[in-house]
Amino acid sequence: MRSPRANTRFTARRREPHRTTRSDTNPTNPPGMFGNLFEEEEDEGGSSSTRLLTKGGDEPPPARGRSDLCGIKNQGGTCYLNSLLQTLLFTPEFREELFSLGPDELGCLEDKEKPGAKVRLIPLELQRLFSRLLLVDQQSASTAALTDSFGWDSSEGTNQHDVQELNRILFCALEHSLVGTSGSTLIHRLYHGTIVNSIVCKECGNVSQRQEDFLDLTACVCGVMSLEEALWNMFVEEELFEGNNLYRCAQCDRLVRAAKSAKLQKLPPFLTMSLLRFSFDFAKCERYKETGRYGFPLSFNLRPFCEQTSRDDADYTYDLFSVIIHKGGCYGGHYHVYIRDIDQLGRWEPPEEDCKTKTQRKVKEEVKEAFEAKLQEDDPVSVLTAIICQEPSKTVMVDQLGQKLMNMTGSSWNKKFRKTSGPIGKFLQSHNDVFMMVSNATKVALKTNLPSPVTEPPVPTEPITSSDPSTASDPGAAEQQQRSDQKPEPEPEQGSHWFDLNDSTVTSIRESDIEKQFQGKESAYMLFYRKTQLQRPSEALNNPQYKVPFHLVQKAQEENIKLQEMREKFEATNNTVELRLHLAPCYRLDNGALQPADKEPNGGTTLSFDRRQTVGDLRLSIYQMQELWEGDMALTVAKSLPAGLHLYNTLTDDNVSLYSAGICTNSDLFVWNGREVCGAAILTGAEWEPVLLTVVRPFLDEDVEQEARGGVEYKEGGGFENGGPGLKREARGFAGGVTLGEVKEVLGEHKESLLCQEHKGGKRGEKGAGDGGGASGWRVFPPDDMQRTLKELSLKDGDALLVLEPQSFDSSVFSLNGDVVTVTTPSDCRWLQVEFQPHGGGGGGDVEERRKIKVPATGNMLLGEVKQRAMEELQQKAPGAQFCLRQVDCTGKLLPPVCEELSVRDADVRLMTTLTLCPGNAPKASQLFLNYSVGAAPSTGMEINIIVEETSTVKECLKSMLDAVGLDGTCWHLRRLDWCEEVGEPLMDEDASLSQLKISSGDSFVVTEGQLPPKGFLKLTMWLYLDPQNAETNFKHTDSVKTGDETQSPPTPLCGGSTVKLSGVGQVEISDEATLEDLKTQVLTLPALQNMFVPTTAFMRVWQLEGGRLARILRGQQLTLRKLKLSSGTDFCVQQLLKEEDLGPKEVLLTVKMGVPGERSYYPPEELLWDASRDSSPRSLRTCLAAHHGLSPDSLLLAKHQPDKHNWEEISNWNQQVSKKKKKKRTESLLGAPFHLKDGDTIGIKNLLIDNNRDFVTLEDKQGQQRLREQAEQRRKGEKAAGSDAAAPQKNSGQTKSRKPEVALSINVGEFR
Repeated sequence: MRSPRANTRFTARRREPHRTTRSDTNPTNPPGMFGNLFEEEEDEGGSSSTRLLTKGGDEPPPARGRSDLCGIKNQGGTCYLNSLLQTLLFTPEFREELFSLGPDELGCLEDKEKPGAKVRLIPLELQRLFSRLLLVDQQSASTAALTDSFGWDSSEGTNQHDVQELNRILFCALEHSLVGTSGSTLIHRLYHGTIVNSIVCKECGNVSQRQEDFLDLTACVCGVMSLEEALWNMFVEEELFEGNNLYRCAQCDRLVRAAKSAKLQKLPPFLTMSLLRFSFDFAKCERYKETGRYGFPLSFNLRPFCEQTSRDDADYTYDLFSVIIHKGGCYGGHYHVYIRDIDQLGRWEPPEEDCKTKTQRKVKEEVKEAFEAKLQEDDPVSVLTAIICQEPSKTVMVDQLGQKLMNMTGSSWNKKFRKTSGPIGKFLQSHNDVFMMVSNATKVALKTNLPSPVTEPPVPTEPITSSDPSTASDPGAAEQQQRSDQKPEPEPEQGSHWFDLNDSTVTSIRESDIEKQFQGKESAYMLFYRKTQLQRPSEALNNPQYKVPFHLVQKAQEENIKLQEMREKFEATNNTVELRLHLAPCYRLDNGALQPADKEPNGGTTLSFDRRQTVGDLRLSIYQMQELWEGDMALTVAKSLPAGLHLYNTLTDDNVSLYSAGICTNSDLFVWNGREVCGAAILTGAEWEPVLLTVVRPFLDEDVEQEARGGVEYKEGGGFENGGPGLKREARGFAGGVTLGEVKEVLGEHKESLLCQEHKGGKRGEKGAGDGGGASGWRVFPPDDMQRTLKELSLKDGDALLVLEPQSFDSSVFSLNGDVVTVTTPSDCRWLQVEFQPHGGGGGGDVEERRKIKVPATGNMLLGEVKQRAMEELQQKAPGAQFCLRQVDCTGKLLPPVCEELSVRDADVRLMTTLTLCPGNAPKASQLFLNYSVGAAPSTGMEINIIVEETSTVKECLKSMLDAVGLDGTCWHLRRLDWCEEVGEPLMDEDASLSQLKISSGDSFVVTEGQLPPKGFLKLTMWLYLDPQNAETNFKHTDSVKTGDETQSPPTPLCGGSTVKLSGVGQVEISDEATLEDLKTQVLTLPALQNMFVPTTAFMRVWQLEGGRLARILRGQQLTLRKLKLSSGTDFCVQQLLKEEDLGPKEVLLTVKMGVPGERSYYPPEELLWDASRDSSPRSLRTCLAAHHGLSPDSLLLAKHQPDKHNWEEISNWNQQVSKKKKKKRTESLLGAPFHLKDGDTIGIKNLLIDNNRDFVTLEDKQGQQRLREQAEQRRKGEKAAGSDAAAPQKNSGQTKSRKPEVALSINVGEFR
């Protein structure tokens, strides 16, 4: 517990002399200038959510990996802390000095809750953490207790900070925590050095000196190629004071020329170098990271940089032992550290690529080439199988599978497969017949190629903790093979082993890998050197307990015992599998598969067994359960299929564990003698998998044709109501390896019998009954197929097999056409309902006149025959009267008449539906039934109908329409009605036939007056923008004027609550190859604009209107209208300007409104041209507005007006979501989501220096919101469905996640003086 006296709080603003950080490079920089520089980046494959849950409950911490070193868990954003702690741990002198402090000086953690107890929490927790990292057998340790001693809350663990900053603050906290103890000078003795700054007068030679202390040195990176060059600039180069920059000498008492220099006076045992990689560009007002090449030596001599140079070289020589690396940019990244294992505490092994022999590398390349062809197919199973097969251990960590997929295919799982296959974890679970989870579900392997220690040589990868403990590998053969294939790289000398400690992961690296961190986004950030003359005692080597206090060693041993017990318990629970045993006496062979002998199958016997035990142990356990079993016992893997139980591979090796044999939970095992079941031989293996087929046989009698023609109704099941003809179906199972001829023999059919497969891809006349025809097509198997197996014929469960005798074709039910059999089943003998509407469906007439009758019909019956029978039933035989049959859609609208020359099936008329008998003619098969109107889009029921040949041209069709309505002349053209019943584009090619234009029956057209516009010409409607601010430039027009309320125009450069007024000025026809400048020139020729004075077209602005709103400004005077993507019928608005304007593609014209302080209103709006070509971020807009109004950017609060919602959306810096595909942060842009700034948008500004009101909503906005609420309430009352749809956009509109504010790094320390 901390002392009851006041605590000392060390933050990033508390500095020791000459300890500069990035923010010190410019004292005027505001806090947070660099933002969250070190935000953690989420790895593609590193999400913990992909780890599969196991049944064993809470999984104990995994043991250490092959390196035998312990990592540190990341609390969410503490990679900077982990890297520094590992560096301090592998600084033996620091670690041993810390361990030398006993409880008599530091107190005990058990007493921290006692009042008045002086417990030094930070060094105590650091001791405990170091002992756990050294002695506890776990993959990673937690820093939660240590950060609690810092006074950090749970949110501090997710905040991002600078490791250079933490280094200084932690050292300050330790110095204050150890006050009054023997370790009070710990930091000073190990890291303290001095610099002497000298100024030499060039006149009198007087030397003025000043000493500065340092715990670490900051080295410049910008413009420097190496660390030696930076030190040379700092401690060798002189700065001259001359010209206008003279020095006042105290001895000369005047301004003189002088030289300033600095030298290292006292060298510490450990030298820390902080590289200034992050800078701020004041010209661009943005931060950036120096990623250029910056070399640093593994060992170097500081003699040239020191004041005293008379000592031995050993006093000046330093060796590199730690490199803290920053990966990422200035907006986010991740820390990890390369460390030299001085005391040889870890087990160093050559990296994986170094261990591979030439043969292995060649095989890997061949395997990769072989799988590249398969990876072209979008099959996730084959892709994942290829990835696992390329691994030497034939296993892959689940959380690394996504990254390996990205490396192999160039695309992430989420982009390529997630939509169709779901998350990768669930996909692996659902395909447990291919993939198997091992190592407590942290790794995935292939079931057909499981990692067996018996057959596979050891590879330098992480071991599989759940592998079979009963077997061990022999490394001798592998080592001999490796020596014969290649000469391995020389092993590093003892004490020169390097490791990469990346949070919880520890891997071996070579010393040459350090050079890869000289440059790039992943580069060195802090360097730690130690004096070469610091030697380690021999008893410290390979001894993690060296100088660790006994009580900490004892606690670590107790924790190891607990962890071992937890792992054993978890392994026992997690390795228990549930097996389903099927005993042979309870089964019989039927239809090619094993079926339960009893009518009620019990599903077998369930047995719980440890999968680490052998097959022999399982066999013995079953023997003990089945005391009456006699003879041999074979255990065979089985699987329940639709046809029954099938057997696969038999477990023959009693010494193999169930895990190695691929047995997992819910596996089926068949217990038998290995030869036969109930006297029947059993065929095993995948090639004999049974297939459950549906055998279809005809069920006919001699009255088939008579009853079929008589229209007798049938049951839905396929037979006559009196038990007459139909198709009888029976499910039968057959072994997949039998031939089709053997199937015929099993069915007891004659050699002349035909076997047919259902023809699913038939022609139009071969549709099934569900398509309206009632007939089904079957393909006859050719004689050659009789010798092919069911597997070769790709027959699968559920497929139908029709068996026909030759005499079956004597009836009208079956007909043979080539190799296709058409079966006219009783489902054809149904009916069509015909409704008589004497007035053409217009709704007139009495109810008695609208009669309905049922006409017996089949799929092959002609529709003309159906009409004839209906007219006979209705007694409609009026001379000269013409009638036709028309279908009705779901809304009750009459569809085009059906062609009476076609059959019911060919016309796509479904049986048991209703046709309407209406006055009119029916089209022939070569004719089209079209609807048209003259002048405008027709109202419902007011269309004119016409029948024309589909080979007619557009011109001939138009003439027929004009003749029908009594019009003549050539000033007419045809326009097609689109799907929303609006007049669309004209039919430009009058010589094209209707079939070439893909016009079909039922299409609607409008006969429009006027000549057909030339090809490539656009017809545009123009409006004039009436600006109330410039009333003298507006003119009186007789055309209709749209107000803001009527057209719902968006905010434009107008005062306060003024509304937009648009006045129609006419239409222009112009070629789409004309430029925007040509369009402006032609608009000025309109009669309504004759009095407008414009010096050049640059004084005009053209807006495109969408829904009556100003949508966008047309840019590019010389761009053609086609490139501007303009189309006929679009509305445009012209606006007169007071100065020339030529907007760039990324220049946005905004309306800016400054808020009145203390009021809910704004000053008159202004136009602002914002150049977003270089930077479209909120910072750029804020800087532009600040320059426009002469204010500080930090004092401005911005918001975008949403006129449709009468609301304001505040604009601030935010963090956009990290792209998993590219693994980098997307640039924040106001031109994209969620703001989508465009021309004409209104931006509100609040000056927070004089206005405390952050609410942008005005009284007019409140009134508009109230109107919206009232309208929504009315919609909910009148139509609930429409109300729910209107509310949907409001639910979807959410605020973007803002970037977390920068928080100062601090550590709380109790007062111990």
